[in-house]
Amino acid sequence: MHKRTKIKIAIFVLLVGMACMFTAVVTDHWAVLSPKVDQVNQTCEAAHFGLWRLCKKYIYISSENYEQGLGCGPISLPGEENCTYFRHFTPGQDAEIFEYKTQKEYNISAAAISIFSLAFMILGSLCLMGSCTGKGKGRDYLLKPAGMFFAFAGLCAFISLEVMRQSVKRMIESEDTIWIEYYYAWSFACACAGFVLLFLTGFALLILSMPQMPRNPWETCMDAEPDQVE
Repeated sequence: MHKRTKIKIAIFVLLVGMACMFTAVVTDHWAVLSPKVDQVNQTCEAAHFGLWRLCKKYIYISSENYEQGLGCGPISLPGEENCTYFRHFTPGQDAEIFEYKTQKEYNISAAAISIFSLAFMILGSLCLMGSCTGKGKGRDYLLKPAGMFFAFAGLCAFISLEVMRQSVKRMIESEDTIWIEYYYAWSFACACAGFVLLFLTGFALLILSMPQMPRNPWETCMDAEPDQVE
């Protein structure tokens, strides 16, 4: 396969990865939390949240939906929903994210790191645009920082995922929590897909932008014929 074709495939995969990561950052279905339900024919309060806001959903549990020992939900059941923003960077706010004791520092870290991921994606995209519009050696040169920026974006996405995972874990394990069940939802899956696509494809783009390896053992990389991207 020609080098130009490989780079086009890598750029397409990077676009998919950026779309996944952007979707994960702006949506609030990273994790779903459910309290214990002891009785039927009553309303329970489930929650789902992302990096920026928490949504509480009041679900009526009928005898058809009730299973002993399980939590409130599923979250797809109809019910009234109320969403509030976390106000991460507003000074003087209380240290609680939810009405129940939760670790605000974790969510601040995850949100901040996700912003770094978006910044790296923007820088990588600018390098790709410069590579597509440039000529000669400048076109090839810009592919190297583009690959590095996208790999860094994927790494930041992974750190944000791990911070969020630790946040949910610590909240569930707290003695003061009311939540007994949790699972990671589709926004979390988008972030995972974004991490894999950005990191691996960014690294692949960096390798593709490297000089052509010498064909003969007595050649050096400087002696080898240049392999420019058309």
